[in-house]
Amino acid sequence: MPRFLTALPVYNEAAHVAGVLDEVLRFTPDVLVVDDGSTDGTSTLLAARGDIRVVRHTANAGYGAALATAFRETLAGGWDGLVTIDCDGQHQPRLIPDFVAAAATADIVSGSRYLKRFPGDSRPPVARRRINMEITAEINARLGLAITDAFCGFKAYSRRALAALHVTETGYAMPLEVWVQAAAAGLRIVELPVPLLYLDLARSFGGALDDATTRLAYYRGVLDRAEAAVAAGAAVLAS
Repeated sequence: MPRFLTALPVYNEAAHVAGVLDEVLRFTPDVLVVDDGSTDGTSTLLAARGDIRVVRHTANAGYGAALATAFRETLAGGWDGLVTIDCDGQHQPRLIPDFVAAAATADIVSGSRYLKRFPGDSRPPVARRRINMEITAEINARLGLAITDAFCGFKAYSRRALAALHVTETGYAMPLEVWVQAAAAGLRIVELPVPLLYLDLARSFGGALDDATTRLAYYRGVLDRAEAAVAAGAAVLAS
């Protein structure tokens, strides 16, 4: 059986973290929490548990930075792969074994909230859904992919994928860099349908990024920079 680590990036999730971890541990015994500089008591709750491993950032570095730490920890630990799941309650831990199973024949297994409808699905906030649709379509056009959800954080990565990905984007746009690098590396990508649950409609993306127009422009800039970095790396290898 493949050995997959399951990692949760956590920042100020004192209200959710205990319940989410209890549920995750029902489906996998190997759990890493990356505590991204929490200040709300989350760190105390995590320190009291003996059933998980915790890596703590001394200051909040961002969602992408927390996942980059999870990537490094997985590779250093000799795991066959990594499952990532958010800690805000929107993902279903019961699906973790499905992601691991799908990773037997794929390098990246990505959750999609738009492949099928589930009973009890949320209605996505209009601006978030519009931006997701636009960026997903742009990724497919730029990279020749056929994904349906650019931003879902519920994923499984093979060890091969983790070794090929070099994440520098520290914020919520980190998945866009992953898509660019995955396409350049020729990684095999599949999507699994997951329920569409929005539990925090007021979540902040950080300062100016709370404005939808600014956020869309930022995401396009991340894609541009990621493609330029891939092209520059290819040019160095060819020289």
